[in-house]
Formats: sequence, C-alpha cells, structure tokens
Amino acid sequence: MMSRERKKVAALQEKLQILRSITHSHALSNTSIIMDASKYIKELKQKVVMLNQEIACAQDSRSKQSSYPTVTVETLGHGSFLVNVFSDKSCPGLLVSILEAFDDLGLGVLEATAACADTFRLEAIGGENLAENVDEHVVKQAVLRAISACSSQSPSAGAEHDDEQI
Repeated sequence: MMSRERKKVAALQEKLQILRSITHSHALSNTSIIMDASKYIKELKQKVVMLNQEIACAQDSRSKQSSYPTVTVETLGHGSFLVNVFSDKSCPGLLVSILEAFDDLGLGVLEATAACADTFRLEAIGGENLAENVDEHVVKQAVLRAISACSSQSPSAGAEHDDEQI
C-alpha cells in the first residue's frame, strides 16, 4: 500500500514541477506553485482577449479596404473582352449600370453570369466592338465609373436578384 501512495505523491510532485517550469514560477511550496499557475492562466486569458481584439480590428480594416470592387478585363481577340467584377457589396441597379457602360462602348454582351445577392459577381464576355479605340483599359475604366456612379446614387447594399443568366 505504501508504494502505491508514494507513486501517487511522486507523480503529483512531478506534475507540480512541470507546472512550475511552464509558468516560470520560482515558488517552492505546492500552494505557491498553484497560485503562480493561477496568475499565469489569468495573464494568458488577458492576452487571448487582446489578440482577439487585434484580429477583429485587422479584419474590420481589411474589409473596409476590400469593399472597393475588383475589376479585371482581358482581351479575347477580335474586339472581344472577358470582364470579371467582384464586390463585397451589391447595390440596386449595379448590373444595369455596368451593362449600360458596355453599351456606351459599343460592346454587345455575348455571354454573362451574374450574382447580386449580398455580394456582386459578374463574368461577362463583351464583343462586337464597333469602336476601334476601345482596349482593356478603356473597358475597365468604364466599368469602374459605372460602379462608382451606381454606389454613389444608392449606398444601401443588397439587390433583389440572385444568380442570373443573361
């Protein structure tokens, strides 16, 4: 019986020494080691709260930076362009505004897929370019102007349409 009890005491002492080393405690008594561990845990909890606040602030600032839409335009040849638009927010009339910009450039929409529920996504192929001085840059600037005009007219997000095939 005595050896079993000694093993338990030895195991407890070993675990207390591990706890002492993890918490960087210089205490000698078991009670002091446990008190130091308790303080260490409180400090760790405070650090977790601070780190979570920092993460939330970083995500908030990142979301504010990324709320501006991303527009890419690629030339497909023969006056055709592949246009991709993504925005964290959608506004009523955004799709119409972009399609009107296509029309103003003399581009017909050959194929398009749009999603404009919470976010806005558009992948469109514009072609049949009637104007000769239209290139990727001109198309991109026209789409960005259309987005800017739409968002300045209607700051609220959320169009009533889900995935649309045009």
